[in-house]
Parts: sequence; structure tokens; C-alpha cells
Amino acid sequence: MKFETPATTNPIDNLKVIGQPIHRIDGELKTTGRAMYAYEWHDPQIKYAYGYPLGAAIAKGRIRAMDTAAAKSAPGVIAVVTALDVGKRDLGSKNTASLFGGDEIQHYHQAIAVVVAETFEQARAAAGLIEVDYQAEDGVFDLVRAKADAKKPKAEGGTEPDTSVGDFDGAYSAAAIKLDATYMTPDQSHSMMEPFASIAAWNGDELTVWTSSQMIDWWRTDLATTLGIDKEKVHLMSPFIGGGFGGKLFLRADAVMAADAAKAAGCPVKVALPRPLLVNNATHRPATIQRIRIGAGRDGKITAIGHESWSGDLPGGQPETAVMQTRLLYAGENRMTAMRLAALDLPEGNSMRAPGEAPGLMALEIAIDEMAEKVGMDPIEFRILNDTQVDPEHPKRKFSHRDLVGCMRLGAEKFGWGKRGPIAAHREGGKLIGIGMAAAFRNNLVMPSGARVKLDAQGKVTVETDMTDIGTGSYTIIAQTAAEMMGVPMDKVGVHLGDSRFPVSSGSGGQFGANSSTSGVMLPVSSCERPSRRNSVSILKMPSSRMVRCVPAIVRFLLVRQRGRPVFG
Repeated sequence: MKFETPATTNPIDNLKVIGQPIHRIDGELKTTGRAMYAYEWHDPQIKYAYGYPLGAAIAKGRIRAMDTAAAKSAPGVIAVVTALDVGKRDLGSKNTASLFGGDEIQHYHQAIAVVVAETFEQARAAAGLIEVDYQAEDGVFDLVRAKADAKKPKAEGGTEPDTSVGDFDGAYSAAAIKLDATYMTPDQSHSMMEPFASIAAWNGDELTVWTSSQMIDWWRTDLATTLGIDKEKVHLMSPFIGGGFGGKLFLRADAVMAADAAKAAGCPVKVALPRPLLVNNATHRPATIQRIRIGAGRDGKITAIGHESWSGDLPGGQPETAVMQTRLLYAGENRMTAMRLAALDLPEGNSMRAPGEAPGLMALEIAIDEMAEKVGMDPIEFRILNDTQVDPEHPKRKFSHRDLVGCMRLGAEKFGWGKRGPIAAHREGGKLIGIGMAAAFRNNLVMPSGARVKLDAQGKVTVETDMTDIGTGSYTIIAQTAAEMMGVPMDKVGVHLGDSRFPVSSGSGGQFGANSSTSGVMLPVSSCERPSRRNSVSILKMPSSRMVRCVPAIVRFLLVRQRGRPVFG
């Protein structure tokens, strides 16, 4: 199914449920503390053990040996599993760093052991007794120093590292007014409220993991690859997530260590990454160095715009795509963008809350403001003058709808922009209040998303999909979609999420979760017979053996990009 043509009318347009003020389905569970997050899952019939990880004390090198004797004999200790014990492993398709296994140290605090004990405190104390013999090596950690050795990265997922239109060098050289500025952003790390946490339990050769994951199928696939087991033997559950922001898109070390620990201990094991280890065993937003050059005529029209960015990652990693928005946001016939990637011995650089856009737009919008000042124009008027209704790199490709100008004018009206003084600030009492603006956008991303919808003899609709809820309301919006399409009230809809036994969804990330997952629900619902005044009696009397069961729907993607990674489906 592709959404490539304008939609005709359908039950969604009734807006009897969608758009109405309703309570969030998960709201009461969360405000009363009854929503069960990964580490909190508990069966009173099961005795859980606790795993505590040990991180590498060096930033690069190898492990010569590990002495775990003292840890194993400590009070309450059930098992100790080291990276040397499990050996080198295959990487998951979406992992750059080894999560747990082998003797190589790729970055500081990389997980190298997990101690399992009867209590959390016993496991933590015993982990401090492990002695590690390292062979340290020199590493590269500073992007500024590594910049000269940065290389042009490979094109990934249709994202070219370099683009060029017209004659940027010539147009910039000839421009009446020029800006040449360099901006830098630092490394930034996630610290979501819920840490990376997992519970693992084995039943023979079958593994069940309760974890905190934005993308169930990605995790399940890469966990099976890392452990060297059949994907069909892995069952993942993640019904509630206490924040992800891109950090939980990809399999993390806690799930791998929990699985190894549970196998060694012979019982279910809980593992949560402590805050210090969370920073370095997660992905992070890489630092950037960005050079932006803009040339314009005295009338303020941009004639040349160039944006170059340098970032770093582990070998085999990818760049922070900071130049991507410059390719689309403003006009200018002569253009150039380029990305370069340095190899750094830091934790994996990857998605974090608007990857690429956050640092890239920061630099671009500062440059646009500085250019507006150079040409003597109001910052909004300068942007309006250089608006575009076509893709600047492919002028024959028109935007179907783009109203940046309307947005800025409305914002200026509501914000009192016209009252700005010459220094773009005003006083309120003893405070000097600055007034500024910036433009920003994110491409509309959509992903394949599946769902299974059931209607029983009592008129109850059940939706099953492995879609996740990272606090963004997935339970509620999916229930609204099903209720609207089926013509039933919200209390007749049940939504089950975050379970790998359900159809594979888009997952939560890149702002594609809501539109993709609800579309994945809308299609199977639209193919079901919906209750109405005319047929409600027959459906309510339908024997359960004739339950309406709708097949999973796949929403095909229109635009493929997630930090330059390919989207599979």
C-alpha cells in the first residue's frame, strides 16, 4: 500500500473520536505508578537474580586477562560472565561497537563483565572485585585534531555525502557580500529517565527478554545475531518505555548481558546500566565542526551557499548528517554541501533527538542571521526573500506544499516582532529580553508498519502490533484510529503493543511512528466489516469461531532516510 494519491473520504473524516478531548489510555497507569517498565516486570512465583555490569577502565586497547576469583566467592554471587568467556561475536546489522564479547576495547566504559548475585547490592560489590589486566593503546578522541585525516564517507541509504549545483566557488568569489564562518558543537549524550534495562529468561533454547526498546524487530534481529541463535527463538517485550530519543533505536549491551547472565545463572536476571555506564554504552550525538559560506548580492538575494561538516565515529560508523537541511531550506543557484568523517575511539555516534538537524540547523540559522545583518535586512525579511518553492538542488522538483513564509509571518505577528528595537531586545523591569527567530524543518519520514485487528462476537476490537510507546501516546492514537474506522466507542477497543509476537511495525523514531503505525492500523480495519445500525446485530451475534481477523498491513515508505541508514521492509 502506498499513499501516493489524495485520499477520498473515509471513516477517519467523521472525527467522532479523533480530534476529540479524551483521556490517554496509559495516563492513569503512569500517574499511579502501575505502568510496568522493563526492570519492574515481576512474577511473584519467580525468583529473580540481579546483574551488575563492569565497564572498561581504558579507552582503547585489549584485555590480557581477567581475574574473577574474588568476585565469584563473594557473598550471594551466582555467576560471573566476562567478555573473554563469550568471545568475539558477530555485530548486529545496526551496531557499530561490539556490545559485549571479545578482548578488544573500542571505547571507555565498554561493557566487559556482568556479575550475577541474589541482590543488586551484592552484584555491585562483587563487580568491584574483578581485576583486569589491560594492554592499553593510544587512541584518537579529539575531532579538531582528527579533522585533517577525515575521509569522505560512503553513501548510505540514498544519502550522498557531497552535493554540488552550479559553480559555488565562482559565485561565492564574485558575491558582493560574503560570510565565511565556522561553528562547532560538542559531543552530547542521552540520559533518559528510564535507563537501559532488561530482564532475560531462558526456557530451554528459547529466550524471552523484557527490555526498553524503541524498535522491537530491530532489537530482536540483532540480539539473535549477537547471541548466534535463531531469531524465531527470541521473544521481546517492551510495552512501556521511559524515554528513548533515538538512544533506544538500536540493540544495547544490557539486553545482551542479561541474556548471557541468565544462561550462566540458570534463572531470570535483571540488568540495568548505571548512569555512568549508560553514557558510554549508548549511542551519542557526535561533535561537529561546520563551515558555512554564503554569498549574496546587495539586494540580499543569496547567490552562493556552501555548508561543510566534519564529525567522528568509530571505524565503520557514519557521519552526523549536519548539512542535510541546508540542501532544502533556502534558495541559491550555486550550492555545495560536503560531509567528512574522522575515525575516533569514542562510543558509537548515532541517532539522538533530530540527528543531523539539531547541530546543522543551529549553525545554518546563526549563519543566516549573521548574513541578514551584513546585508542590512530584517532576519525574517531576509529569509522570505530567499524562500524557495522548489528543491534547490533539483529545481524541477516542486514542493507539493511549503508555507515557511506564512509560518514566519504568523509567528512575527503573534510574537510582536515589529516591536523589536535596533539591538533586537527590550527591557521588562530590570531584565533585558532578547528577541530572535530561527527556522527549522524535518523531512516527513514514513516506514513500513504492520498490524493485526480482531473483532469478536461482543463487538470488542483488539489491535495487535509491535509498535512501541515512548511516552508519545501510541496506545491512545492507535485506539482512536481503530475506534473511528470501526465506528465503535473507545471503551470497545483494546490495544496491545511492544511484543515481538505481533506484526512488525514502524517502531518509534524519526517522527515516523504516529503516521506510520496508525496507517498500518487503518488499512486492516478498513478491510473489516464495520458495525453499523444495519449490521451491528449480526456482528454481535457472530459466533467466536467466525471472528473477523484482518491480515497485517504494510505501509510502504515514500522517503527513505534515518540518519542515512537504509530502511528495510
